[in-house]
Amino acid sequence: MQFTTRKLDDFFRSILDIEGFKNNDPSLNGIQVDNDGFEIRKIAFAVDACMETFKQAVQAGAGLLFVHHGLFWGKPLAVETTHRQRIKFLLDNNLALYAVHLPLDQHPHYGNNAVLADKLGLTDREPFGSLHIPKIGIQGNLSQALTVEEAASKISFMGRPSLKTFPFGKKQNKSCAIVSGGSAGETLHAIEEGIDLFVTGEAAHSMYHRALEGQLNIIADGHYSTEVWGARRVMEESVKQLGIEAEFIDVPTGL
Repeated sequence: MQFTTRKLDDFFRSILDIEGFKNNDPSLNGIQVDNDGFEIRKIAFAVDACMETFKQAVQAGAGLLFVHHGLFWGKPLAVETTHRQRIKFLLDNNLALYAVHLPLDQHPHYGNNAVLADKLGLTDREPFGSLHIPKIGIQGNLSQALTVEEAASKISFMGRPSLKTFPFGKKQNKSCAIVSGGSAGETLHAIEEGIDLFVTGEAAHSMYHRALEGQLNIIADGHYSTEVWGARRVMEESVKQLGIEAEFIDVPTGL
């Protein structure tokens, strides 16, 4: 089978609810930069659309790069400076760019939060969150009680340490809420829901005393590290269903 950007777009839309977020996701989900119609024999997957991932995708022989954080975020952006350089590189190398933001956080199987929930053994899952509609996070019960350290170890990517942990609550956690990326703002919601452990990507100064006084344990595992999972699971499904060659490009920011 020959794969074009349109055929791959159809496939990604068949497994991810891209249309369901078209009115409330600032990301331009889907094809952000097309190629010239050339057949795609390999897909690269990464977290961020940046020059480093573009270069590695080209070096890997990919014809399309699938990312979580794309180049366009809901407002016109002048094609100048680094933005121009990035687009020019994509066009010069005939590399298509495909981005999926909130639909990749939210998906109950392929999403970043779903994979993290799998790694923690979360049961009785329900949607969680107050900042997005549909809710993109997941809450539930841990299949076995975990300390903050044990939970952090289970979700570590490539053995990398968490950005920061805040052990302000119980020693043994029985319930957990997860919202990947920059979702420190959900701290108060986790306290209101009576959650033992809140897992997210980024920490925020404003959440510190709320969590301390609310006796909530938090793992801020890093924005990047909590959002490698969805792209990797979609990559696995692409290989399984399409038989296409694929590669994950790891460009950690440490944040």
